Amino acid sequence: MVREFTEEPVSDESVRRIMDNAVRCPSAGYSQGQAFLVLQGEDAKRFVTEFGSWTVESVRTAQVIVIPFAVKDAYLERYSRPDKIDSGLDVEENWPVPYWYIDTGMAVLLTLQTAVDEGLGAVYFGIGADQWDDLRAAYGVPETHEPVGAIAIGHTAEADADKSWMKRRRLDRSETVHFGHW
Repeated sequence: MVREFTEEPVSDESVRRIMDNAVRCPSAGYSQGQAFLVLQGEDAKRFVTEFGSWTVESVRTAQVIVIPFAVKDAYLERYSRPDKIDSGLDVEENWPVPYWYIDTGMAVLLTLQTAVDEGLGAVYFGIGADQWDDLRAAYGVPETHEPVGAIAIGHTAEADADKSWMKRRRLDRSETVHFGHW
């Protein structure tokens, strides 16, 4: 995760590759219940100013903001079709976990990974639920689309600075991965 960006624009080709990969995320029943709002240049800066109040000043220079949306209704509609109706997943309460969030989270990961593959930096950050209605109104987003956060993308300006989050060690694999038995 990169938290500081230069003002150098991100090429349209890079943005297209990033988004081409994002839409190839796994999708339960091929429901494809994700949507994305891509803001570039001044639009990206305006978004961070209006909806990214927690972010440090340097994130405000990110040249691209991608806002992924989970679309629950796409899953419920897909699972109400004849080839899926027997699963009972046409009703939200029957889902063991809300795959519309899981699949959209996978799209976020693909977005982050592709940004890195493009030689760029990126950081994911949240959007408060109290801002969702204003966000939808500002950008014409349908009410059925739930933002799951935002991704700032740009050319990194970070050096190996001594940042507090960098001092925390990554957990050893033996603390988190259990083979065969806990």
